[in-house]
Amino acid sequence: MIQFQNIVKKYRTKTIINHFSLDIEAGQLVVFIGPSGCGKTTLLKMINKLIQPTSGTIFVNGSDISMMNPIELRRNIGYVIQNVGLFPHMSIKENLELIPLLKGEDPDSIETKTEELLNMVGLSPKEYMHRYPKELSGGQQQRIGVARAFSTNSDIILMDEPFSALDPVTRSSLQDELYQMQKELNKTIIFVTHDMDEAIKIADKICILKDGEILQYDTPENILKNPANDFVEGFIGKRRVWNNPELLMAEDIMIHNPIKIATKRTVLQAIEIMKENKVDSLMVTDKNNILLGMVTLKSIQLINRNSSIEEIMEHNVLAISEDANLISVLTTMNEHKIGYVPVVNTAKQLTGLITRSSILSALSSQLIDLEVAF
Repeated sequence: MIQFQNIVKKYRTKTIINHFSLDIEAGQLVVFIGPSGCGKTTLLKMINKLIQPTSGTIFVNGSDISMMNPIELRRNIGYVIQNVGLFPHMSIKENLELIPLLKGEDPDSIETKTEELLNMVGLSPKEYMHRYPKELSGGQQQRIGVARAFSTNSDIILMDEPFSALDPVTRSSLQDELYQMQKELNKTIIFVTHDMDEAIKIADKICILKDGEILQYDTPENILKNPANDFVEGFIGKRRVWNNPELLMAEDIMIHNPIKIATKRTVLQAIEIMKENKVDSLMVTDKNNILLGMVTLKSIQLINRNSSIEEIMEHNVLAISEDANLISVLTTMNEHKIGYVPVVNTAKQLTGLITRSSILSALSSQLIDLEVAF
């Protein structure tokens, strides 16, 4: 865990970081983002003591880093920068194994780890182990930089705009690989970027900074849906949530309180409820609101009006969870050729209903909001 407690950084009379406090949980990938000069790189470099705060304290796993030897601290924190920083006179193998050897780790385990890391960043150990940095492309060098940061077996990795100089295809590939590595190895990663799309793609949490202060610290989903203020909304872009449909959950687009009916009701009563509420289907629930089935106007029109809903309802009803995203919702509806799907919580209780109309309504309301805003 990394804790910033009341950090202030001043250069002469200019305040760069202003009473900054933040707790970063172990095993999370946290992105620092904001306009140029907001203090994101300064904060990153404070973690490995490349920059000293004017006041305040930083704790790593409960220990005050001001009391630690900076060399020892840095050997246990991976660090990746934009221009990679590989030693040009060393082979890739030597670059990756330098810190583990300095730390006195077992040579055989180091070599095994080196091969594993090269495979993880998509480079063949046999082909690349004995090459030199100048023999690699920029994207390949950056992959080695990432692998080297993970080679220290440290719990913390610092990354300062590591992919910003790469072409879009290579950058996207490295973002995917970094995300996967972090999930597999459970490292705590602090990642600085100026690219909101990159932040959304890789982050567990995003810290938006301005003038050395936190404007919002939250998950990508919550920031996109509930920006803290006008600056955050403008910074992330008003349309961005709709450009990331995987972040739109069923509960964001569903009809709340869908019309439902109890099993003991009759077909006649079901028809009247449909007419009254101008719907052509009803969800069937028990007294605890557990979804049991559904009835449609089409399916009951020719059935005896005195029959109970329990006798004639459709039992095998496809439902989705509240945390299903828009892409999976649309895929489900298309695959099963259905125009609506009920939404249930973890207890199988009915919480909503998604129809093609409700999806279009949500999209339309967003577009209207945008037109008004502009």
